Amino acid sequence: MSPTASAALAPTAAPSAVPTAAPTTVDPGPELDGRDFALPAGGLDDAQRLRALDTVDEYLTRKRKHLVGYQATQDMQGTALDLARFMPNNINNLGDPFQSGGYKPNTKVVERAVLDYYAKLWHAERPHDPADPESYWGYMLSMGSTEGNMYALWNARDYLSGKALIQPPAAPFDAVRYVKADPDRRNPNAHHPVAFYSEDTHYSFAKAVAVLGVETFHAVGLEKYADECPLTDPVTGLRSWPTEVPSRPGPSGLPWDGPGEIDVDALAAMVEFFAAKGHPIFVNLNLGSTFKGAHDNVREVCERLLPIFERYGLVRREVVYGTDPKTGEPLVDLRRGFWIHVDGALGAGYAPFLRLAAEEPAKYGWTPEVELPEFDFGLRLPTAEHGEVDMVSSIAMSGHKWAGAPWPCGIYMTKVKYQISPPSQPDYIGAPDTTFAGSRNGFSPLILWDHLSRYSYQDQVDRIREAQELAAYLERRLVAMERELGVELWPARTPGAVTVRFRKPSPELVAKWSLSSQDVLMVPGDEATRRSYVHVFVMPSVDRAKLDALLAELAEDPAILGR
Repeated sequence: MSPTASAALAPTAAPSAVPTAAPTTVDPGPELDGRDFALPAGGLDDAQRLRALDTVDEYLTRKRKHLVGYQATQDMQGTALDLARFMPNNINNLGDPFQSGGYKPNTKVVERAVLDYYAKLWHAERPHDPADPESYWGYMLSMGSTEGNMYALWNARDYLSGKALIQPPAAPFDAVRYVKADPDRRNPNAHHPVAFYSEDTHYSFAKAVAVLGVETFHAVGLEKYADECPLTDPVTGLRSWPTEVPSRPGPSGLPWDGPGEIDVDALAAMVEFFAAKGHPIFVNLNLGSTFKGAHDNVREVCERLLPIFERYGLVRREVVYGTDPKTGEPLVDLRRGFWIHVDGALGAGYAPFLRLAAEEPAKYGWTPEVELPEFDFGLRLPTAEHGEVDMVSSIAMSGHKWAGAPWPCGIYMTKVKYQISPPSQPDYIGAPDTTFAGSRNGFSPLILWDHLSRYSYQDQVDRIREAQELAAYLERRLVAMERELGVELWPARTPGAVTVRFRKPSPELVAKWSLSSQDVLMVPGDEATRRSYVHVFVMPSVDRAKLDALLAELAEDPAILGR
């Protein structure tokens, strides 16, 4: 590397930490060999068993030190030291977190403390109270936000299609479990929800709609309204239903170089089309998208969609669930016909602290470069007919991402007024079966509680500030490298994101640094324009030394230099 290149790669206000002599080849280290872990009928002796475990320890330690490509926080040894004492216990948070249940070795009281913490940050109006429809309800996930997104879609599907709520409508008899369709069939689509999510949405939604049998606007559009799409394809000029809602276009006029946010105009046009046909609406929005780390503008989406929901009677609608046996009059439940879910797998963990810093920069010593719009239960908008309307129905967050846990976990949160009556009521667990899983991981509440107990709000603000500053640093260094070495790196960062994307390096570097990759067609349908990107997520366990080491290896990488 030339002296000028070394100078260009140096930090703005500090000497370069890049080694002057970077290796010309990168050894990602050996992968685990399955033969070392084969389990014979007679078992293994202690020496064999410990040798195999040492191999795993060495591998995980090596990979942990270099992981920069995924939304996962590493380096949690302090937590491990404090919490290892709980490993002799089989901790199972079986059933609803707000009832202890019959399985007493649980940590539900700790789980509730964690839920209360995030409920306050996410502006839930009141603590959980099963008799208060406006209070929050939620639980800690045994999977990550994939489970939270799936539960949200399940919850929304049944709510929007008219299934019985956990709080049944007032009636002279017990409400039936499943409400009945409109007996006059005035709107055959009244209980046929349609799902919307953007092309930058996590792959879990494509899986969730398939598993739960929820139809997307694409599927319903092709089946029932094939020639009526309100959008024009920017490449073909034809009116055809896209598979997902387009993301906001970039300088090219196409989404590939855009920031990764949902295209609000496209979403509003398609939502209006289906609302006019009488369909209830489910919308997923992203807070920290999978590849670009983008934050959908939740407030802007809600401001655009609420007039549509008002226009087509989706803010407050009647759901007929039976007939009064005395009067013969229909029994009606009043509920809304839309559901907005926020997939905050990454962003819901840090967005509240960005908001705190933006609201009181003097107190927290920082003004964020981007002020995120409202995204949570506090987002309320006025209407002429119904007063203020709370717009967000549910939020999911992963605990193993921003906060950091040694296994996938997370939080799903909604309000009591949206809860659906569970499909079964097993007596033997001693608590309502209101969660997605049966048995639930009782260690996860301990992990998140321990994390939250270690960090004040100020500490949390400092964590996200450092991550965003390091992400901006990495982007600057990549731009300098591109200029000084005369190579194309395509560095890009969505404003406010903690991730930077750039040209995919050699397989060895990808393996060593656990870099996540994605191919993009700059011109849809033209393979000659394919670009391969990777990205770095600057999680709290990624520091400047790791970034400088990666940069040094990129500067010598044959795939980058075209050798």
